[in-house]
Amino acid sequence: MLAKSYIRGIYFGMELNELQIQRREKLGKLRELGINPYPAQPYDVNATAADIRENYENDKLNYKDITIAGRLMSVRIMGKASFAVIQDATGRLQLYINRDEICPGEDKTLYNEVFKKLLDIGDIIGVKGYVFTTQTGEISLHVSSLQLLSKSLTPLPLPKEKDGQIFDSFTDPEMRYRMRYVDLIVNPVNREIFRKRTRVFNGMRNFFNERGYMEVETPILQPIPGGAAARPFITHHNALDSELYLRIANELYLKRLIVGGFEGVYEFSKDFRNEGMDRTHNPEFTVMELYVAYKDYYWMMDTTEELLRKLAHEVNGSDKITYGEKIIDFGKPFERISIIDALNKYASVDVKGKSEEEIRSICKEKGIHADEKMGVGKMIDELFGELVEHHLVQPTFITDYPIEMSPLTKRHRDNPELTERFELIINGKEIANCYSELNDPIDQRERFMEQLRLSEKGDDEAMFVDQDFLRALEYGMPPTAGIGIGMDRLVMLLTDQTSIQEVLFFPQMRPEHFG
Repeated sequence: MLAKSYIRGIYFGMELNELQIQRREKLGKLRELGINPYPAQPYDVNATAADIRENYENDKLNYKDITIAGRLMSVRIMGKASFAVIQDATGRLQLYINRDEICPGEDKTLYNEVFKKLLDIGDIIGVKGYVFTTQTGEISLHVSSLQLLSKSLTPLPLPKEKDGQIFDSFTDPEMRYRMRYVDLIVNPVNREIFRKRTRVFNGMRNFFNERGYMEVETPILQPIPGGAAARPFITHHNALDSELYLRIANELYLKRLIVGGFEGVYEFSKDFRNEGMDRTHNPEFTVMELYVAYKDYYWMMDTTEELLRKLAHEVNGSDKITYGEKIIDFGKPFERISIIDALNKYASVDVKGKSEEEIRSICKEKGIHADEKMGVGKMIDELFGELVEHHLVQPTFITDYPIEMSPLTKRHRDNPELTERFELIINGKEIANCYSELNDPIDQRERFMEQLRLSEKGDDEAMFVDQDFLRALEYGMPPTAGIGIGMDRLVMLLTDQTSIQEVLFFPQMRPEHFG
């Protein structure tokens, strides 16, 4: 029975529009007819829309007894017979529904009342029948049985066409991100982005597994947010009565596992940083980190080239991908250039051997913010980000960062003022970050102390001192190469998307107020 407030357009404090009221009235009528609009029993399907469209013409005998389920997307009532379109996870299929076929007896209620009057676009139905080809060449399902599986109470925002123009399409980005479930229904092309995302993850996982590396899990709640320079989210654990942090990186835990005797470990890590949001940053993001013992950053460059070449092929079938109007080629050897040489080459800026004050003067000359809180490393990073990164469209390894920029990285074997580190830049964005990992516990402690001094100067992104990690290093860590790959940015690149929100099912948004 419908509540009185329900008829007036208010339902549990929620205002209903006319179409929502009508659908709730239909829900009541279905129940009055003895039809459960949300049945509990399973509905076993034996085919998909894509399977039928792709294989029917070559194997017609196997499509005589088909069961398929999905969402009703359009209906054309034509007296005793009608055409409709069903959409499942793989695509759409036309249905032919004849009144006397689905209602073989005297009772025609299922067709005349339920199908024609009480079903709506967006309802989820199950149908059985056989596949045939219409006179116009459309592969369709001749329906012999129809069942309502879930009644939709809010209309879909389906586009309408008039005079060759499309109206009311669900394209507003904020609405699409907030209601991704609607976006995926009415813009099914967007599902392919997320299918490709899964192929990227699976391809990477297979690449590592084939080499004998082990996938592991490390803590998300951490007593010290280590492994990166970033501002963390802070929470409180009541039972322990202590502050905990959502991890900004999983690096220090994975290196503990290398200390423990594993020689190759990786993790797809959900990380969190309490910083700004834009087209390439979300507070919650996914990083893959890999650590392999007895290797260095030169080995990791070769491995990364091989990995990305494989992923480009798996996702797009070629070494070359299209990103906007650019062609990015993973088939050629990636350029390798030091960050100091890159500043010289692309911006005519020479920071080699310069003091902190000299570099601060260069920043001011170039119009780049550099306050007293910033050390040499952060200022060089700012110069590089503003003056060089956008030039690097093709895959480029930027190498040999100054020691101030890399507190977890081994000193360069040929120059102790530099470190054995690279960042992979593609289309002007950092995709990966790699070190020959610092395994000297005394040097590591000194680097942490320098980070502590930066923190005392006011740098709220300086690293914390992790005493347990230092203790682990004192037991001995083999020489190790480690890399972190930003999975969301990599997926953006391989799917030709300009916004990180397009490759996350549920990106972070400002809170929505209901009522």
